[in-house]
Amino acid sequence: MDFALPEIGEGIYEAELVRWLVEPGATVQRGQALAEVMTDKATMEVPAPFAGAITALHAQPGQTIQVGQVLLSYESTSEPRPSGSGEKSHEANRSLTVAARTLATTTPNGPLHAEAVGRLPVKAAPSVRQMARKLGIDLSTIHGSGPDGRILLEDLTSRLAASSAGETGKMAVREAVADYGKPGTRIPLQGLRRTIAQRMVQSKRAIPHYSFVEECDVTDLVRLRDSLRDTYTRAGIKLTYLPFFIKAVVAALKEVPIVNASLDEQAGEIVLHDRYHIGVAVATPAGLMVPVVRDADQKDIGTIARDIERLSSAARAGKARREDLLGSTFTVTSVGSYGGLIATPVINPPEVGILALGKIVKRPMYDDAGQIHPADMMYLSLSFDHRVIDGAVGAIFANAILQQLRNPAALLLPAQL
Repeated sequence: MDFALPEIGEGIYEAELVRWLVEPGATVQRGQALAEVMTDKATMEVPAPFAGAITALHAQPGQTIQVGQVLLSYESTSEPRPSGSGEKSHEANRSLTVAARTLATTTPNGPLHAEAVGRLPVKAAPSVRQMARKLGIDLSTIHGSGPDGRILLEDLTSRLAASSAGETGKMAVREAVADYGKPGTRIPLQGLRRTIAQRMVQSKRAIPHYSFVEECDVTDLVRLRDSLRDTYTRAGIKLTYLPFFIKAVVAALKEVPIVNASLDEQAGEIVLHDRYHIGVAVATPAGLMVPVVRDADQKDIGTIARDIERLSSAARAGKARREDLLGSTFTVTSVGSYGGLIATPVINPPEVGILALGKIVKRPMYDDAGQIHPADMMYLSLSFDHRVIDGAVGAIFANAILQQLRNPAALLLPAQL
């Protein structure tokens, strides 16, 4: 029997095969991961909706596979399905679905009756529905991550991963070890590295970059972060400097809206965004990824710190979801963690600006009275799309960030104040 690549996301019609997790002759169980595929830098596992023995693999790592194209062949075993088989089982599942919705739906006066609830529609492609049935997963219990709550393949794989974690206890995220190559060998330009290469060429070919560098005194920020670090640690939050910079950037974007924009070349329009989705560049063993902290203007420092840790850990472990990598309106990257002072960051299209943070260095500085004192200093390196952002506007935006960082305690205040 043949197994084809199912629908893996709304509007996604192909994926690149990253690696096989099985080989010919292997026996697999229902729900076991067969392969890793990648779309828009997001890697996901494709689970087996069958139990059987693999007889042939029909694609090579690095190859682009269309949805519906045969991935592998297998010989099925007679293992019974978890919830029965055939139309009878399907009817039973539908009955259980209605019952579950009835129990979960309440009003101020108590639970609604089944007649009032009815059969709420579940949005999912036929291929996703078929796989869910074969895996014994009730789609009504899954919150879809697609548009309008549409259930995608990765929502099923997330459920399988969560079930596995529940059986074996809390699993630590395993991060892959960085591989910097071996002299005298060739590395195929595929997977994430190929995607990065294409994006960087697109950025440099289409966007006329210019850079702006400004020095920043972060002495007060260093003191504030040091005073709060233990408190946040006890709350389970790793407090770095990055959340403060994101808050400062968001405030500056509100002051200079043209920087929170993208250029729609086809329409001949500059699109100014009213949402503040901040991309955070993360170095992973496979290459650079940019997960997105969504609606950063509505979140406090602690929430942003949690988001950064969650998104970064998933990216380094190769488990970033596609929706976590799309939709950023401005990007922040840190070179200081590796010892860099100044950078010329490449814009993440279709954005029009990016900020690189250098390392913090203690240096002697003159105060307003002409006295020398120690200060924690760093450089902010910004790149802008010169088609949209003029030099003076870039300088105004940089100064707006500096103004926020001069009073870092204000960044702790709720967004409404």
